[in-house]
Amino acid sequence: MNTEKLWAPWRIAYITGEIDKPRTDAAGLPLLPGADPDCFICRAAADKDDRRNLVIHRGPRMFTILNRYPYNNGHVLVAPAVHKGRFDELTSEEQTETMTTITRMVDVLRESLNSEGFNVGINLGRVAGAGVPGHLHWHVVPRWSGDTNFMPVLSGVDVISQSLDALWELLSEKLRSV
Repeated sequence: MNTEKLWAPWRIAYITGEIDKPRTDAAGLPLLPGADPDCFICRAAADKDDRRNLVIHRGPRMFTILNRYPYNNGHVLVAPAVHKGRFDELTSEEQTETMTTITRMVDVLRESLNSEGFNVGINLGRVAGAGVPGHLHWHVVPRWSGDTNFMPVLSGVDVISQSLDALWELLSEKLRSV
C-alpha cells in the first residue's frame, strides 16, 4: 500500500496547546496573540519602532500607520492592533475607537496638510480590493481640488508631493501636541 504524507506543521500549535501563545515573525519579533506573521499590520502593531514601521499613532486598541503605497499625500490606514478580518469580530470598544481614531486623523490631516476633503473607506475581501484581506483597515485619504482623483488606481499615475519620512515627522509631531 502506497501512503502519501501531508505535511501540516501549523497543526502542532493545536496539538501542543500553544495555539494562543504569542508567536514571533521571521526576525524573532514577538507578535500579539492571534497575529499573522505574514501580515505587515500585525508586525507593525507588535514592533515598537514606530518610525521604521511608519506608525504615527497608537491607541489602546487601534493604531494608525502611513500607507507605503499612497493614493495621495497623507494617506493613512487605521487598523485594530489585533488581527481581525470581519466587522463582527470587533468588540464594541474597538468599533468606538475606530470612529474616534478616524475622526482624529481627519482633523489632524486637515490641519497639517490643508486638506479640502477626504475619502474614508474600507475594502472587505480580496475581490473588493483588500490588499490585506485578513486584517481590517480603514483608508483615510486627504483630497484637494484638482488632485488626480484616484488616477493611481486607474492609470498607474502617482502624484505624491511629500516623502513618507517627512510626512511621518509632521503627523507624529502634530499628534503628540494634540
